[in-house]
Amino acid sequence: MHEHKVTTERVGAFSDGMIAVIITLMALELKAPEDASIRAILALWQTLLSYGLSYLFIAIIWVNHHHLLRLVRYASPQLIWINFAHLFLVSLLPFTTAWMARTDLAPVPVAAYAAVFVLVNLAYLLFEREILYHAAVAEVSEQTRRLARRRTLLGLATFIAAGLTAPALPPLGFALICSALLLYLRPEIFSRPIAKRESRTPAHHSPNHFN
Repeated sequence: MHEHKVTTERVGAFSDGMIAVIITLMALELKAPEDASIRAILALWQTLLSYGLSYLFIAIIWVNHHHLLRLVRYASPQLIWINFAHLFLVSLLPFTTAWMARTDLAPVPVAAYAAVFVLVNLAYLLFEREILYHAAVAEVSEQTRRLARRRTLLGLATFIAAGLTAPALPPLGFALICSALLLYLRPEIFSRPIAKRESRTPAHHSPNHFN
């Protein structure tokens, strides 16, 4: 019997739809002020800041997600379930974002917000390890694998520190979350080996990549 395999294109397409829904739900929490003045907008700075940070985080997730999926053609059953768990945790962001914004960055909501980042990062770590386990050495060098592991573990440690700091110092906890996101702004570390391989590929033969 022919074994049916799920391609990473299908996994990516499903993830795209879920992320679009999550962003929509988060955007619906933005309520325009009734007062037609600049002061009314400035009074919503916590809401706008929280939304902006969460939007950036989801954008980073999407970009890194697609860079990783390019490394393998088929998704293992473990990868599919890890992806479901990862998206479920990401779907908690609209709730914690709204809670944190409505309470003016209060300690407990900021700590809960950081906790969601920790859980999302843990799921991403499993997702990343599953991808790299099945990726060929020619696709991702050992040096790149070590760099990816260190980056993810450092991000996880920073998110944990933010969660532990937030109950006492919410602004510092929020700042730590922002600093952790900076680690993921360059997902192209996974593309360098692919670019080298493409440069060695004849022009009439183009490898099948997921865009």
